[in-house]
Amino acid sequence: MSNPACPACTLDDVLAHSDHWECATCGHEWPKAEAPEVARVVKDAHGNVLADGDAITVIKDLKLGGSQVLKAGSKAKSIRLVDGDHEIDCKIDGIALALKACFVKKA
Repeated sequence: MSNPACPACTLDDVLAHSDHWECATCGHEWPKAEAPEVARVVKDAHGNVLADGDAITVIKDLKLGGSQVLKAGSKAKSIRLVDGDHEIDCKIDGIALALKACFVKKA
């Protein structure tokens, strides 16, 4: 695990102690439980940032299993971003799907 940047001066010269962090530059100390979380950013195939509620379009044919295929150009409204390998939960043509963001573009 890498040391976080100091919340007071934003420099990364941080010392790790057993229960807290200490900035070697400005002397600021803060508990380890308070380490800032990095917000997750999900981008589509073209680099556009996706958010909950966005509409997307599938950019290539995707096999769903068996003989079912999700055609390129299929649209989903009101997506939901989730943690995991497949970042997008949505419904297309009444079928609930989990998709990877690299196969969609923001509509």
